[in-house]
Amino acid sequence: MISGIIMATVVIGCVGLFVGLFLGIAAIKFRVEVNPKEEEVLNALPGNNCGGCGFAGCSGLAHAIAEGEANVNGCPVGGEAVSAVIAQIMGVEAQAGEKMVAYVKCQGDCDKTRQDYEYSGNEDCAMLAFVPNGGPKSCNYGCLGYGNCVKACAFDAIHVVNGVAVVDSDKCKACGKCIEACPKHLIEMVPYKAKYLVACSSKDKGPVVMKACDTGCIGCQLCAKNCPAEAITVTDFCAAIDYSKCVDCGTCVEKCPKKAIQYKGNAVDETNK
Repeated sequence: MISGIIMATVVIGCVGLFVGLFLGIAAIKFRVEVNPKEEEVLNALPGNNCGGCGFAGCSGLAHAIAEGEANVNGCPVGGEAVSAVIAQIMGVEAQAGEKMVAYVKCQGDCDKTRQDYEYSGNEDCAMLAFVPNGGPKSCNYGCLGYGNCVKACAFDAIHVVNGVAVVDSDKCKACGKCIEACPKHLIEMVPYKAKYLVACSSKDKGPVVMKACDTGCIGCQLCAKNCPAEAITVTDFCAAIDYSKCVDCGTCVEKCPKKAIQYKGNAVDETNK
């Protein structure tokens, strides 16, 4: 009886020793060499794993930077401070990049837009794609106001105010999660310093827009015709600003009859406060 126990113990010990040696040899033989700079870069990154950089989390970006496949300022969350640290690790100059923030191209709140019917169901923006006209609001391009973007934001930078999502540009880290979450594709990245913003995404013709919303873009082209820098174009009855050309003159705001273009320091920022 005792000899059997001893024998079993010896066998198990030998098997354990063999497995340990085998795994140790395999670990050495098949070891993947990791660039030491990759680990340093990974430690410098904020660790949000938001994917806003376009890679699969912080480890993916760290690997790409270490291999020279991504810029040192590739992390939108870390900003200039993290970029400077990573640039020092990689032995290169920090590349200055313009800060971008998310912006919801809609101001059709409960006071400005009309509804076709009362909706009482699952309060999920994506689910409203299956209800008549894509939601109760008369404008089929407007913010649904049920906050899928709010749920997606890890930085508490976006909230629904009076039926429309509004981004706090000082909290936004430009991770892009809200853009992915919006089924209406209303959110885009704009320069943080941009002073004038088109607060509409409607592609309907003017008469249709005016029936649905008090402040929708009607495609009249007055903004484009009067812009001295030719920074505004109107496509599919909706204006768009080229910020690389915009000279911040404010003519577009003055000429817009529906106030679809807003001065950032006015209506948009006041909502954020």
